[in-house]
Amino acid sequence: MYGLDETPPPAVVRGEPWTALPDDLYIPPAALQLVLESFSGPFDLLWYLIRRHNIDILDIPIAQVTRQYLAYIDLMREFRVEIAAEYLLMAAMLADIKSRMLLPRPPPAEGGTETEEDPRAELVRRLRAYEVVRRAALALDERPRLERDLWPGTVAVPDDARRRPPPPVALSALVAAMAALLAENRLRAHHRVRREPLSVRARMSQLLERLAPGATHRLEELVDPAEGRPGLIVTLLAILELVHEGALDVVQRELYGPVYLCLPSPGAHPETLPESLPA
Repeated sequence: MYGLDETPPPAVVRGEPWTALPDDLYIPPAALQLVLESFSGPFDLLWYLIRRHNIDILDIPIAQVTRQYLAYIDLMREFRVEIAAEYLLMAAMLADIKSRMLLPRPPPAEGGTETEEDPRAELVRRLRAYEVVRRAALALDERPRLERDLWPGTVAVPDDARRRPPPPVALSALVAAMAALLAENRLRAHHRVRREPLSVRARMSQLLERLAPGATHRLEELVDPAEGRPGLIVTLLAILELVHEGALDVVQRELYGPVYLCLPSPGAHPETLPESLPA
């Protein structure tokens, strides 16, 4: 530990203070590198120099820009930066334009209006085209980019193969279906005073004959509208009696859906029958 009045050494190696560099210390020239502002090409460097000094692109002081451009290339060489050939080509172009501007221009011919083209014209045209492309590239770079600002998300959908069992058929559903048939029949039936020779046992036999093994019929198909209210009542009593004796199954595909009648299959549960019902 060092006191308040003591100055700590610049370095401590293995517990021993070092106050001076050793005489045999060798530092290679490439050990220290200075990273300057990077440019994507010679036009990028030239555009930077023009904008840095707020120079009008249509009136470029070619001598000043050439001097700064060559100074930057010398700086890159000093720090052992590999210079691309396109930078040297731009330096040669600037030197050529500078030399052409230093040459005296011949006077225009008598009566002629033709003047020599400005040596900077081609450079200005290419710089303006580069500026348009550069601004477009910067605008595109500011937009959200996939895998940089945005990442796609995926969601796995589980395979839900569960099947919803049909609801059980209650007595109230059968009564409601018969009540709907009675209300519909009431609208088109005529009142006739006559004796109807209808028998519950005979209707039970008729139902069993119409319902062959494996056949399924809707309740409306087993009702004859011409029989009127007595025929509906006898049919309802016959169905209830057959269900009570286990000789008939009443199934329903969905809640408040149509009611179907079929003969019981050996070893089959009534809840599995709606899968084979007609649409």
